[in-house]
Amino acid sequence: MRYWIDIMTLFPDTVGDMMNESILGRAQDRGIIRVETHQIRDYTKNKQCQVDDYPYGGGRGCVMQAQPLYDCWRFIRKAHREPVHTVFLSPCGKTFTQADARRLASDYDKLILVCGHYEGVDQRFIDECVDEEISLGDFVLTGGEIPAMAVADAVCRLIPGVLPDPECFQEESHWDGLLEYPQYSRPEIWQGRQVPPVLLSGDHAKIARWRRKQSILRTRARRPDMYEKLRFQDTKQERKLLAEIEEEWEEIKHGSEI
Repeated sequence: MRYWIDIMTLFPDTVGDMMNESILGRAQDRGIIRVETHQIRDYTKNKQCQVDDYPYGGGRGCVMQAQPLYDCWRFIRKAHREPVHTVFLSPCGKTFTQADARRLASDYDKLILVCGHYEGVDQRFIDECVDEEISLGDFVLTGGEIPAMAVADAVCRLIPGVLPDPECFQEESHWDGLLEYPQYSRPEIWQGRQVPPVLLSGDHAKIARWRRKQSILRTRARRPDMYEKLRFQDTKQERKLLAEIEEEWEEIKHGSEI
C-alpha cells in the first residue's frame, strides 16, 4: 500500500461511498491508495453514543468531546504502529492550496483527517493530537466531511499510479502558479462557437505557445494575486509572448471572455 488516509467522521458511509468511486476507487482496487473511514460514535462510553456536550462558559450549540475523538485517534495510531500526521479540518486553519496537497502527498505516506461538527471540537483534543489545521476557505460548513473529502482527493490524485501520467496534473491550474488554459472537445462548432483554429492545426509548438499565453491571460484576469507572483524568463521568446499579452490585455479588460 503506497498511501493511506484514515478519516474520523460521524458520517462514514457518506464519505466512504464518495472515496470509493471513479479514479480513487480504481486506485484503491489496485492497492495504490487506501481510504478508511471511522465512526467516532463507536468510541463513546455511554449507551446513547453521545459525542457532544454543552460548552463551558455558555453559548449556543454543543462541542464535540475530547474523549471519543481521542479514543478513535488512538485506535488508528495503534493500528499503524507508528506516528501518523493528523489534520483537523477547521475554518480556523490555514487555507488549503495545491502546494499543501503536494506537500502532504510527498512528505507523508499516512494521514488522519478529523472531521469536526456542531460548534467545534474540544481544544484539548486539538492540542494533544492534531499536527495541523486546514481550511478550504473563508466560510463555514456544517461539518468537516466535505473538506476532508476535498483534501483526500487532492492529495491522492498526486500519488504515482493514481492518474495515468504526471502530465494529467502538471498542466492543471495552480501546479506552476498559473490557471489552466481553456479546453475544447468535439464538435468543432457548438452553438455558433468555434474551437480556436490553432488547436486544429496539428502544430504542437504553436498549440503549446497558445496554451501558455491563455494560461497567463486567464491568471492575470481572474487571479491578479497569483499573477503578481509570477516570474518570467528573460528570453527572446518569452519577451515576445509577453508583448503579445500586453496587446490583448486591453480587450480582456473591456469584457472579452478569458
